[in-house]
Amino acid sequence: MTTPTRVCLRPGERIFINGAVIKVESRTTLELLNDVPYLVESEIMHPQQTVTPLRQLYFVLQTMVMEPGGAEAARGVYEDAMNCLMRTFANAIVLAGLETISRQVAAGSPFQALKTLRGIIPIEDAILGGNRMAELRVVKAG
Repeated sequence: MTTPTRVCLRPGERIFINGAVIKVESRTTLELLNDVPYLVESEIMHPQQTVTPLRQLYFVLQTMVMEPGGAEAARGVYEDAMNCLMRTFANAIVLAGLETISRQVAAGSPFQALKTLRGIIPIEDAILGGNRMAELRVVKAG
């Protein structure tokens, strides 16, 4: 058995655990006793936020994590996107990150791949020359 994972949630926050959506009414801490894919609401990317290629990949991986029953359908989209991204980017850090993501997905760990992808999205923002996170906050607030 692995070390338990503690997830702290704010009032009204949702968590997506292996296809289930759970909403808490008050501040609470969950302890996950086994390895299970989960995303807290703040990690969820909405379709209108997929404004860059890596964010589009994030959305596909997120679908694989949140909807395990539809993971195989999303896998084809993932493979097409990954092939295109590997040919498009020239940045060594982004390419290394994409290689890591590819290995993680091949090993059946799209959840870990999401974590890796969150680390290289800021590099994509720098390459594109804009502060995409500020733009996302505007979209999210609106």
